[in-house]
Amino acid sequence: MIIQELHLQNFRSFIKTEFEFSPSITFIAGPNASGKTTILEAISFLSTASGFRTSKDPEMISFESEVARVMGTIQNNPINTNNPIIQLEEIEDKKLEIVLTRGEVMGVKTVQKKYLVNGVPKRSSDFVGNLLTVLFSPADIELVTDSPSLRRHYLDSVLSQADREYHRNLSSYERGVRQRNKVLEAICDQGSDHKQLVFWDQLIIKAGNYITEKREEYIDYVNKQQITDNKEQEKMPSYLLYYDRSVISEERLFAYKNAEIASATTLVGPHRDDMVFQITGDRVQGTVHDLKLYGSRGEQRLGILWLKLAELSYLEEKREEKPVLLLDDIFSELDRPHQEMVLSIIKNQQTVITTTDMEWLQNWIHLNHSFKSNLIKLG
Repeated sequence: MIIQELHLQNFRSFIKTEFEFSPSITFIAGPNASGKTTILEAISFLSTASGFRTSKDPEMISFESEVARVMGTIQNNPINTNNPIIQLEEIEDKKLEIVLTRGEVMGVKTVQKKYLVNGVPKRSSDFVGNLLTVLFSPADIELVTDSPSLRRHYLDSVLSQADREYHRNLSSYERGVRQRNKVLEAICDQGSDHKQLVFWDQLIIKAGNYITEKREEYIDYVNKQQITDNKEQEKMPSYLLYYDRSVISEERLFAYKNAEIASATTLVGPHRDDMVFQITGDRVQGTVHDLKLYGSRGEQRLGILWLKLAELSYLEEKREEKPVLLLDDIFSELDRPHQEMVLSIIKNQQTVITTTDMEWLQNWIHLNHSFKSNLIKLG
């Protein structure tokens, strides 16, 4: 899978700009605050339909503008074109577009987000996953250290790209929880009939169980992957993800019913899930520690590298397409051996790399002069 062109209109600091990408490696170089990460955000946005730097879409619209557009031309390259599961439209090139508004254009109310594939409006569930991406940035360390909501968002982002049915169930589940909470509030405040819960209970149980199943499948896959270094195998830490699931069922909803009515909130289900990063401190004895509490900053960064390499492999296996790899100034965060590990991978699929280090960039290009690459200079 390759992104050929990117067109930005009123997207953050870019008023009207076009970029072209090499099918192998594209470097985006420039000083801080020159817009390098914004380009990666726009590519990721076409992939997941959500911004990785904000949960509020209007924040991506340029100041004083009412409409923003992100458009990309995508070339699909299935690994196995003889696979009968791969349909014709998954082989043809596509033009993807997302239109953002603040909810009003020239005084007229509008939808805040519209998706188009080859100019045809699509639902988000049919848009997400047309472009596969894996993003690796210094901020990813927050997956280890920050709140469970960030880790749930990460899981949803990966699995929605891998499986459109997951995205549909996630949308259904989130809508069901919102409506169920309104019913709980009506029961609490107005004494409404408890039977109104039955429909929403069944909906979120069905969708929630699908979400749980796919999250568990992905975490099991990641846990089978390990970073290896043949020279220092015994010194390399091992990582695990523990899936702290919130099971949803008729029995659990019944058990929590009074507490849910009192709080007007659904207290069980995938929206309460978490995953915990763990590190094996002593590989011989198999001692396991919470990476957030006991891992060094370097070990936490290595844990994220492990996760991202597994994500790359998972999406390729599930979709039989190589994702576009987006690297946001990560080499300043990794030591030399792990820089080399990442650099050995980027030649396997299209990669877009941002950097502020022109000396490193010029040295890389000199040492790899036979390798086709593209350079976008900002600032």
